[in-house]
Amino acid sequence: MKRLILLLLLPAQLAFAQQEITLDECYSWARENYPNLKQLEIYSEITGLKIENLKTNFLPLATIKGQATYQSDVTKIDIPIPNMEIPSISKDQYKIFLEFQQNIWDGGLTQTQKLIEEAVLKTNLDQLETELYKLNEKVNQAWFSALSTQKNKEILEVQKSILLEKIKSVESGVKNEVVEPSNLDVIMAEILNTEQAIMEVNSGYSISLKLLSILTGKNLSNKTILKQVSGNLAKGGLNRPELLFFENQIGQLETKSILLEKLRNPKIYGFGQGGFGRPGLNMLSNEMDPYYLVGVGVSWNAFDWKKTKREKQIIGLQKDLVNSQQETFEQNITMLLEQQLITIEKIHKLIDSDKKIINLREKIANSSASKLEYGTITSADYIIDLNAATIAQLKLETHKIQLEEATIKYNTIKGI
Repeated sequence: MKRLILLLLLPAQLAFAQQEITLDECYSWARENYPNLKQLEIYSEITGLKIENLKTNFLPLATIKGQATYQSDVTKIDIPIPNMEIPSISKDQYKIFLEFQQNIWDGGLTQTQKLIEEAVLKTNLDQLETELYKLNEKVNQAWFSALSTQKNKEILEVQKSILLEKIKSVESGVKNEVVEPSNLDVIMAEILNTEQAIMEVNSGYSISLKLLSILTGKNLSNKTILKQVSGNLAKGGLNRPELLFFENQIGQLETKSILLEKLRNPKIYGFGQGGFGRPGLNMLSNEMDPYYLVGVGVSWNAFDWKKTKREKQIIGLQKDLVNSQQETFEQNITMLLEQQLITIEKIHKLIDSDKKIINLREKIANSSASKLEYGTITSADYIIDLNAATIAQLKLETHKIQLEEATIKYNTIKGI
C-alpha cells in the first residue's frame, strides 16, 4: 500500500509521457471554438455601418425632379396696357430641376442616435459575453468528469501492479508449500477484474474527453492528461457579465429618454432649387427659362399631445423591469454561492474522515499481505482487505476532485 500512495503522489507526467492540458486552456479554447463568437465582429460591423449612415444626415440631400402638366387655366391679364404686349401662357407646362436640402442644426438628434447605436452594441456584446461565460460551466462538467476517471484509472493501475507483484510472493509460498495453489487463481481472477474496471474507466474517460473535444475544438485522446486545479475561493464582490449587461441596458434606456427630448427640438435647414421650366419663376414668360432659388427653413413640433411624456413613463417602467431582473439575478447568485460553501465544508469533513479510514485500511492490508505470505490467510481474504484500502483511496481522490470542482464552481458562479 505504501507503493500505492507514493505513485499517486507522483506528477502525472512522470507516470505517463503524455500531453498535459489545463482548465484555463480549455476555457480559452472553448471560447475561440464557440460558433456565436463570430457575432462579436458582426455586431460591431453592423453598428459601424449604422453610424456611417447617421453621418450622412449632415450631407446635402440632392434630388433631380421633372414634371409635365396640362392645366385647365393659366395666369392672364385681360386689361390692355398701352405699349406693352403680354404673352399668352401655354396650358401645357414643363419643368426639370435639381432640389437640395442641407441640415444646419437638428437639435442634437443625430448625435443622440449615434449614442443609442453604441449603447445597443454594448448591450448585444454583453449578452453574447453572458452566453460565452456559460460555456465555462459546460467545460467544468466535462473536465472534472474526465479528471475523476483519470485519477481512478491511476489508482486501479497501481492496484494491478501490486497484485502482479503479489503473485511472485504467492508463487514462492506455493513452492515452499506454505500457501495453497488455489490462491494464485484467486489473485489472477482479481487482476482480470481490475483490468475490466480499467477498461470501464477508460471508456468513461473517452466519453468525457470527447465532450471536451467538441467544446474546445481540440483533438483530445486518452493520452491527454488533465492537470489538477489548485484554486482558492475567490474574494470580493460579483464579477458576472450579466451585471454589465443590466447596467448597459439601463444606459441604453436613458439614452432613449434623451432622444425623446431631441426629437422635439427645433430643426434648421437650408434648401434650394435650380433648373429649367416653362414658365420659370416669371409666370408671365412662355419660354423655357432657367431659374434658381435658395432659402433657410425651420421646423418645430411644438405640440405632441403629451406623447413624449408617456414615452418617458414607458422608459421609466422598463428601467424598473431591468432593476427587478438584476435584483432577482443577484439573489439567485447569492443562494448558489451559499449552497457551494456548504458543499465545500462538507467535502472538507469527508476528506478528513477519508484520511483516517485510509490509515486504518493500509494497516489492515499490510498485515494481510504478510499473513498471505506465511499462509495464515487465503488470497481471497487478502484481496478483500486490498480492495477495501483501494476503495478508501478512491473515495479520498474522488472527494479531492469534488473539492476542486466545488471551488471552481464557486469561483465561476461569482464570475472569477
